[in-house]
Amino acid sequence: METETKAGLKKVIQLFEDGQPEQAQKVISNLFEIDIESKEVAYANKCCIFWIDAIKRLEDTEDSYVQSENILSEWRAFQNFISHETFVYEPVLFAVQKGFFSTALFHFLKIVDGIKDSFQRADIYRKAGICYKKLGDFENARNCLTEANNTHPNLASVLAELADCYSLCGDDRVGKVLFREAFFKAPEFIELDFLDSELIKCLITQTREKGFEKKEQLYWIPVYGTLNGVFNVKRELNSQEAGQLRKNIYAMENEFKDPACNAKILVPKMLNNYFWLIDHYVLTNESAAKINEVLLKIKLLDSSIYEAYIK
Repeated sequence: METETKAGLKKVIQLFEDGQPEQAQKVISNLFEIDIESKEVAYANKCCIFWIDAIKRLEDTEDSYVQSENILSEWRAFQNFISHETFVYEPVLFAVQKGFFSTALFHFLKIVDGIKDSFQRADIYRKAGICYKKLGDFENARNCLTEANNTHPNLASVLAELADCYSLCGDDRVGKVLFREAFFKAPEFIELDFLDSELIKCLITQTREKGFEKKEQLYWIPVYGTLNGVFNVKRELNSQEAGQLRKNIYAMENEFKDPACNAKILVPKMLNNYFWLIDHYVLTNESAAKINEVLLKIKLLDSSIYEAYIK
């Protein structure tokens, strides 16, 4: 790489970190005149093109909360876009990430005080927590996510991010409790793209390699989390929760009788509920007969999962 190209790319990287892709593209245009064959410059240019267009799309949205919804969607779109590149220039990619999440964080913190709806306010705190996490500031990430949970308690999307943050900070025990809770409450609202801890990434990779589509993955992750001993920190259900769990199982069993049911989602969902019911029976010293009844249901539903579970 030529000396001028190296110096120019250094400027580009700084501009990306500062969240200024339009200024970065001006430098890149000059670099193409110096070194048109540079793969590093070409990679940086593709990043610029995407983010300049993304910023225009975001600026076209007037509602600040809707805009906040779109911000993280743009990051997912960028990851998909850039993943097709065979050559990756990591200094530029890291700079883009720093610039994006710094800019997004500024937006989220600016609007959060003006949002009165508790769900939307918690969601903004969650997104700010994601930004802090992606910037490596885990203490502030945890503070934001705790505030999100205090504002609107027990949202699965918030619990999963909080679990991820605890695990990244080295507290896997709390991470396991919160992940298990989140994937039991409402896995469909958890965003896998922003979870970074090894605790959960191993399950994401495992379920992806088994061929499950992304929506199915969300329901299979707690199943394999149980089988692999990742979701192994249990808590006792109160009487109301236990009653609701039984009702949910009864409703799912009836739904499963319908040939038109969505078995790809329903089967892992039932398995996870059966696991919770068995844990409840064990923790409350219920009879072996009740536990065996649930084990039989698991065996009839999926014999391979049953075999792995009883090992």
